[in-house]
Amino acid sequence: RDVSSLLKDSIPIIDFSSSGLCEGHDLLRRGFTSVKNELSPSHPLELSEKNYQLNQDKTNFDTLRNIQGLHAPLKLQMEFRAVKQVQRLPFLHSSNMALDTLRGNDGCISFEDILNDPSQSEVMGEPHRMVEYKLGLL
Repeated sequence: RDVSSLLKDSIPIIDFSSSGLCEGHDLLRRGFTSVKNELSPSHPLELSEKNYQLNQDKTNFDTLRNIQGLHAPLKLQMEFRAVKQVQRLPFLHSSNMALDTLRGNDGCISFEDILNDPSQSEVMGEPHRMVEYKLGLL
């Protein structure tokens, strides 16, 4: 065999175009890459647990529709959307108490109530920049 075929077989050809490997990942704009999002679920129940609240809402809406008719789940969904739109400024933690009340979770103490204390949070930014980013000015 000649030398060109040996080089072609042993050395991988890499594309060094502007959108290739030399460009890299922009950490300042996109942040660190997360491998966790690319992993598939390791247990069959993981997806079920991840979508628990969505499945619970669907079950409640179906039950409500069977008992009271179509208007009841539609009204409740409209109230959910209205409550989700009302939030504090981006740099302040929102407890979403109205959403918990609509779902009936206002009397329950869960994991997030005890171990999700916003004063212990590591995420804090400059308030003016966070509001400008939320409004699309940056």
